[in-house]
Amino acid sequence: MKTIEPFSDVENAPNSTPLLNHPEPPRAAVRKQSFVRVLSSITLVSLFFVLAFVLIVLNQQDSTTTVANSAPPGATVPEKSSVKHSQSDRLRWERTAYHFQPAKNFIYDPNGPLFHMGWYHLFYQYNPYAPIWGNMSWGHAVSKDMIHWFELPVAIVPTEWYDIEGVLSGSTTALPNGQIFALYTGNAKDFSQLQCKAVPLNASDPLLVEWVKYEDNPILYIPPGIGPKDYRDPSTVWTGPDGKHRMIMGTKQNGTGMVHVYHTTDFINYVLLDEPLHSVPNTDMWECVDFYPVSTINDSALDIAAYGSDIKHVIKESWEGHGMDLYSIGTYDAYKDKWTPDNPEFDVGIGLRVDYGRFFASKSLYDPLKKRRVTWGYVAESDSSDQDLNRGWATIYNVGRTVVLDRKTGTHLLHWPVEEIESLRSNVREFNEIELVPGSIIPLDIGMATQLDIVATFKVDPEALMAKSDINSEYGCTTSSGATQRGSLGPFGIVVLADVALSELTPVYFYIAKNIDGGLVTHFCTDKLRSSLDYDGERVVYGSTVPVLDGEELTMRLLVDHSVVEGFAQGGRTVMTSRVYPTNAIYEEAKIFLFNNATGASVKASLKIWQMGSASIQAYPF
Repeated sequence: MKTIEPFSDVENAPNSTPLLNHPEPPRAAVRKQSFVRVLSSITLVSLFFVLAFVLIVLNQQDSTTTVANSAPPGATVPEKSSVKHSQSDRLRWERTAYHFQPAKNFIYDPNGPLFHMGWYHLFYQYNPYAPIWGNMSWGHAVSKDMIHWFELPVAIVPTEWYDIEGVLSGSTTALPNGQIFALYTGNAKDFSQLQCKAVPLNASDPLLVEWVKYEDNPILYIPPGIGPKDYRDPSTVWTGPDGKHRMIMGTKQNGTGMVHVYHTTDFINYVLLDEPLHSVPNTDMWECVDFYPVSTINDSALDIAAYGSDIKHVIKESWEGHGMDLYSIGTYDAYKDKWTPDNPEFDVGIGLRVDYGRFFASKSLYDPLKKRRVTWGYVAESDSSDQDLNRGWATIYNVGRTVVLDRKTGTHLLHWPVEEIESLRSNVREFNEIELVPGSIIPLDIGMATQLDIVATFKVDPEALMAKSDINSEYGCTTSSGATQRGSLGPFGIVVLADVALSELTPVYFYIAKNIDGGLVTHFCTDKLRSSLDYDGERVVYGSTVPVLDGEELTMRLLVDHSVVEGFAQGGRTVMTSRVYPTNAIYEEAKIFLFNNATGASVKASLKIWQMGSASIQAYPF
């Protein structure tokens, strides 16, 4: 593999180049090659081979010089690595250091997060026996800070006819009188979905270790007109301004996704209302529905029962058919139990995604301690189930994210890592105003690069933004060729989990597209096309557009934790999570680069990069 060199010759540059392994050499190398070609044309065939060898040497020397001259203080020149890791070493490296995952086996949907007596409780779909789906139970873990966790005994297991095929997703409710209960979907023996109740054996136990099922389960059967497998995931129960207690649940009828509303007076018997809270044709099944208020005047989160003029309400739905979490912001009429989207074009199931990568079945918690709403989703593996069996575990959760309304746009939510994750930061490295000319690639020497928190700002040359450039209004992250597809104003960003030879790399970047009317649209993307040389079969580009308002700089934050990369653009307006399984770019061989593969714009990048410590996740020491 040849030494890598920055691409600087953008005259007549193609629209697509293999980023970080450029076929077009710098101008100096071009002059040397032209000279050699003239000589070789008038020599014998044997002399051609000699000169070809000299040419290779000259290119390598020029490449090294160019990289060294363009690197910022502290940067190092890439060198080839001959380190080869065994499969067991690679699988061991893939386990995350500061994301939540149990010691072993398979986790799925987060369920019933709860704050109780000083502890954050996280319940979750869990297979206690294997790292694949099956034997669905409610796992249970507790934390004081949402970073370090204690695993507790499995809370609810499938034992009865109504849940023998799985204790599926649901929610918990804490009443003002101290009562606590869980509502969950039981997968019955015939795989019909029935709604069930469980309560902690001792509600005064801060850990809520033991749970028992309600003796008269199930408490809800499938309503008429609903398929037996289209009725699941009951919500937290809350009290509206009219004093009525409510619970909602997702379903579908004839391809129309919808949210059913139930009223209850005793938290055992639930009455289905005649009309759904909301429905959207052709959106199919709505599952793992989340419904919560957001303030329009500040960033303080609100309990689910909050209601008033300075409040919007969010509906979030998931469906495993498309593997996405989608949300919509709107207005809730509690007296009519009706919700209306602010913008029908961004309605539930057809609008904005919570996360544009591997992220699903999210569930939120209102944290009364810090007056915030925090959400988790499950981040599935993207390789094969055979690798799950080899690892002995599968699936992780994202770092908990706060959720607030983006009051600048009014159209988006902002998802951002909880502040507690910053307690793991150490050894910050700062890089200020690094000049990235078109085609440049710059390595950053930061030491270990597998557990990082990166905050970056990019300033694009304003003259380039104003200049006439190619119209590419059809550009999209997911339909593009990734970071190799070049335009006048992008892509540019950060390459993580790359080896020194750049045979494996995961670029996370901005791409600015220009519309026919001259307007600019900014895209935030993650390119997984060359993340792994081995068994990751997911060769995709994630991403979407991100609103950038007048006067705002382009900002991104990346959480890199072994086999997962979480990306946040513009304070969390657009988010995407990726699973990455490099074979070479692991342990000390993992590197980080800055790059600008645009053809017509220089970019200045400023970064802060922290090394991240490991979270403690262990069995509770009873």
